Amino acid sequence: MTLWISKVRALVIHLGLSLAVAALAAALVFWLWYPPPFRALSGGRELFVLVAVVDVVIGPLVTLVVFNPRKSRREKWLDFSVIGVLQLAALGYGLHTIHEARPVHAVFEYNRFRVVHANDIPPDLLGRTPAGITALPLSGPTWLSLRPLVGGEVADYTLQALDGVPISARPELWQPYDSGRQAILAAARPATELEGRFPREAALIGQGVAQSGRAVDGLKYLPIQGRKGVVWTVLLDARTAQPVGFVPLDSF
Repeated sequence: MTLWISKVRALVIHLGLSLAVAALAAALVFWLWYPPPFRALSGGRELFVLVAVVDVVIGPLVTLVVFNPRKSRREKWLDFSVIGVLQLAALGYGLHTIHEARPVHAVFEYNRFRVVHANDIPPDLLGRTPAGITALPLSGPTWLSLRPLVGGEVADYTLQALDGVPISARPELWQPYDSGRQAILAAARPATELEGRFPREAALIGQGVAQSGRAVDGLKYLPIQGRKGVVWTVLLDARTAQPVGFVPLDSF
């Protein structure tokens, strides 16, 4: 009985340490790489939960199995060191995977916004990023627009998109967000239409409008497409086109 009490005590201590490390990792993921609403649009929550559960659960369980109070101090330190190194390596690999899949831009794509992730952009195209734009920012997505396509570019880029590279993930087409302001406002629709189109979602729409801090008649909207077909609605200032709120609603 005493043996199991010691094992459970070691498990609880290890679990507490693991949860503290996981909390620090969560702050990095959810406040730097996947700020709201991109944690939902880009699946950051699901990725992190998978990594955290595996790391937080397996480490303490291994401690429960191997811990024995009769072992020498040297043997205990060796056990804990090996478990800790393996646990940190697993967490590091998981965070690396999350980092590589992080959202880096929300790009106006002529009739919608699309979230572009770091692993969406072919590495050989990164050198085509225009001056003044950071291709792979570390501190959450930036807002960009696409320059107008001319001549045969429409067919060329459409075919390339069918091959798996979204047009919004092509750095040579990026331009500052403000450069596309007029096109964004022309494509966006008045937010006053939303309740008429989606009467059952009036509460969600009202929350998004309240979040914006503006009257509904001072807003426009466009869909924003994330990972795995997830679509929300971004509310835009009707004068400046700046994003000011979000609604978890597919408004295509």
